[in-house]
Amino acid sequence: MAMAETVRSERKYPCERCPLMRRAAFRDFNRKELAFVSRFKRGELTVDKGATVLAEGTRNPHLYTVLIGWGFRYKLLPDGRRQIVNFVMPGDLIGLQGALMDEMQHSVEALAPMVLCVFEREELMSLYREHPELAYDVTWLASREECMLDENLLSVGRRSAIERFAYLLAFLVTRARTVGLVNGAPTELPLTQQHVADTLGLSLVHTNKTARKLAERKLIRWRERGCEVLDVDGLMELARWEGIQQDVRPFI
Repeated sequence: MAMAETVRSERKYPCERCPLMRRAAFRDFNRKELAFVSRFKRGELTVDKGATVLAEGTRNPHLYTVLIGWGFRYKLLPDGRRQIVNFVMPGDLIGLQGALMDEMQHSVEALAPMVLCVFEREELMSLYREHPELAYDVTWLASREECMLDENLLSVGRRSAIERFAYLLAFLVTRARTVGLVNGAPTELPLTQQHVADTLGLSLVHTNKTARKLAERKLIRWRERGCEVLDVDGLMELARWEGIQQDVRPFI
């Protein structure tokens, strides 16, 4: 798997004109916070679709905030079997999960072309010392990740295959709409059935059969480029999922 290219020192997206701050889902920085984050940021990383941002078992000196695009976080068994544990979208902080200053405990791959804001991992403690409000934001992001993993574990452990599939698609569409990745309906997600299988713990054959059942119910349509979601409310009802509380959220 190709690794992401070198961090650019120039800034196409300076913090003062960060596109995330123009979205209703994200809170504003005050003047001092914005000045600190601007110093904290070391540059930007452009990532091609399918490239590896972080690799399990390696040391990476950086943390990243997703600015554009999305990816997924996963772990591998020794024989190459993959478990996708979560998806990352604009505003998400990646590289924080696992042992903070040790080897990476997971890998991250770009699901679509991405732009990442790059921060030095070793400078994280200065954030805690100088800006407790931003430190709280980092804690909030970590807590939110745990909540999403709880819901995903519930889905894999207790929902049926079709309920799992419905939940995953509804969850991704809801998150993607909130951060401006997709708009309107129908909504196309850049997923392959292999991505779905590796997220839900299903075989590819079972995943394909379940996708056909959802298509028969007019909830989705599988395209060459991914999955087109036709009825999010129907997916939520099938999964018995009430959705995500849409509060204004922080980012770094």
